[in-house]
Amino acid sequence: MRDPAPPHANEGPHALWHVSGESGIQRFEPRLGGSYLPAQAFVWAIDTRHLPLYWFPRECPRATFWAGKRTTAADVKLLGGSERVHAIEDGWIERMRAAEVFAYRLPAAVFERHPDVGGYWLSRVVVEPLETRRLHDLAQLHEQAGIELRVIPNLWPLWNKITSSTLEFSGIRLRNARPAPA
Repeated sequence: MRDPAPPHANEGPHALWHVSGESGIQRFEPRLGGSYLPAQAFVWAIDTRHLPLYWFPRECPRATFWAGKRTTAADVKLLGGSERVHAIEDGWIERMRAAEVFAYRLPAAVFERHPDVGGYWLSRVVVEPLETRRLHDLAQLHEQAGIELRVIPNLWPLWNKITSSTLEFSGIRLRNARPAPA
């Protein structure tokens, strides 16, 4: 299992969340999906420490990374002095400022920790949210949390460096990134 991301400013207590662009969800039904497990139906949740991985418009491609216990001093340089970096392509920054998403706090008792991927939790039963928080100006949320939001022309050169390093990382919606430069 990968090392967890470092704490972020204003993190708050541990809780489990599901983030959606849709408001007013009253219940979450287990669904097939996810490439990390056999075809089983789950409700997916993320813990508070990793919630910022979802402070993006839904389809926004992003590369996120941080140092872990096995990260070398040479690879720490990719962080550029930050503890945690989330990178997006420059075509997404205005959409991040304009977007809003909804974070649904879920009851932890019906979830189990994902066996391979830190920060993710799974439930096999229908889940009703305990509360909903509207999140907006997602770029500002990163700033308030002390997470560097790196805006770059193309994710692939950075992603290739990260994935061949000793850093911990998560890539989400990379299929939506611009094509890799030749």
